[in-house]
Amino acid sequence: MDFWQHCGYHLLERATDGHLIVTDDYLRLYFSRPELAPVAESCMAERSLHQSLLDTPRRPVSANDLEQLADPDARENYRVMLRFREQLLAAGTLERFYARLFRSDVAVPPDFIHHTAEVILRGLLDCDGNGLRARAAEVFFRTQRVTVKDGAVMLADAETVNLHAEDGGLGNLGRMLMQVNAPLRSAEFDVLDQDSHEEYFRRDGRRDTVLQINPGLPGSLAICAMLERWVGHFHGLKVRVQPIREIPDEEWLWHVGLDVEASAMLNDIYAGTEVDENRMRRVIGLFRMDFDDPNALRPEMQGAPVFLGLAMTTDGVLRMKPQNLLMNLPLARRT
Repeated sequence: MDFWQHCGYHLLERATDGHLIVTDDYLRLYFSRPELAPVAESCMAERSLHQSLLDTPRRPVSANDLEQLADPDARENYRVMLRFREQLLAAGTLERFYARLFRSDVAVPPDFIHHTAEVILRGLLDCDGNGLRARAAEVFFRTQRVTVKDGAVMLADAETVNLHAEDGGLGNLGRMLMQVNAPLRSAEFDVLDQDSHEEYFRRDGRRDTVLQINPGLPGSLAICAMLERWVGHFHGLKVRVQPIREIPDEEWLWHVGLDVEASAMLNDIYAGTEVDENRMRRVIGLFRMDFDDPNALRPEMQGAPVFLGLAMTTDGVLRMKPQNLLMNLPLARRT
């Protein structure tokens, strides 16, 4: 089952540990981006540089080469892309590059960061024919529009909703997702479940399927599965993640917010700060993570769970930060 065909996953090679090795063809994917494509006004030096990088994606490019470009915007675009290339090549694998990003102050365009997460997740889903898990993986790198109605917590791709809801392109569901309190109406076809999950692979490029993530439902369990794979892939640890409805005070020793909103809210609650009811309602997912090997955690955490949270913004948006699981788990050693 193939999907996300334009992300470049098939241009990469795998290391023995399953991590993804940067190749010339993957670099060509970036040098073919619209930001670098010559336009009618492009000078000969810009055209020559672009073609040479398509021919030899690892070729050295000097400061003088860039100064030959007449367009200052083109010069800056190449500086950004070449800095990104050097970081990729220095890391060797996408996983090492991604992990290093959050331990340094090197600027990388957000689109490049999200795309890297997408390709890594595509690798984690290789040979997996479950559309619910593939849709859950999108939450890791694409902004979601959240709607909560009659207790149902639904996630839809924010960009798709914004593009099509006004003109009716998504029908009743699209309009409902633009107005959080509007009724769901007849949108069942677009909400993935166990019976319809294969529908995802027929429309993955459209980004127009919806995930319901209430605890215990298939969408929530799919998110749990992807959290397990993400942690296992980066940290080499076996974990079990399950959705929960609340965090027991007696077990709450450590938490990780999976987005900015959840991080701030969980920090406040843990510190004993009063959190009003309206803010609490923005929590859309709580999870418990248990580690098979207790020695993987710091001594004071051994045998204890780590609690995870997802929360939407005041305008009903979820922007997940999966890198928090690379940086903020209480591990005995840093991978």
